[in-house]
Amino acid sequence: MTIDELQLADGNYTVEVTMEGGSGRATIESPTALSVEDGQAVAQITWSSNHYDYMIVGGEKYLPVSTDEHSVFEIPVAVFDEGMDVIGDTTAMSTPHEVEYTLTFASDSIRGEGGSAAGKSGSATAAAGIVIIVAAAAIAAVVMRKKRNTKA
Repeated sequence: MTIDELQLADGNYTVEVTMEGGSGRATIESPTALSVEDGQAVAQITWSSNHYDYMIVGGEKYLPVSTDEHSVFEIPVAVFDEGMDVIGDTTAMSTPHEVEYTLTFASDSIRGEGGSAAGKSGSATAAAGIVIIVAAAAIAAVVMRKKRNTKA
């Protein structure tokens, strides 16, 4: 599933992410932060180690935004609910090694900043708001008619 299919509005979310590959010693934080801007999704990947000096995603090299306690990367998410192949270069061994991983971002776990489920619910919420406004206007019209009829 793509970001277009999910119809996520621009904003900040969280998403569950699983990782396969590597030696099994390194992990990543889940859920992770997910931001959407102009139809592009970017995940903040936080490794259990601060020994990752770059990641390669879709043939592009990404440098960490932090290496204090953990290596933290901001990478694009092109697909949800399917494995996305990435490479993490670790310097934890005697020489740097590029390690292949597969990350899977679960679309059904996406939550907005308030913790509510994301996805197409934004348009459903807007539609519900319109229904409420129309209903309120209809009730107001009936009340106004009744007031006019009782004055006559």
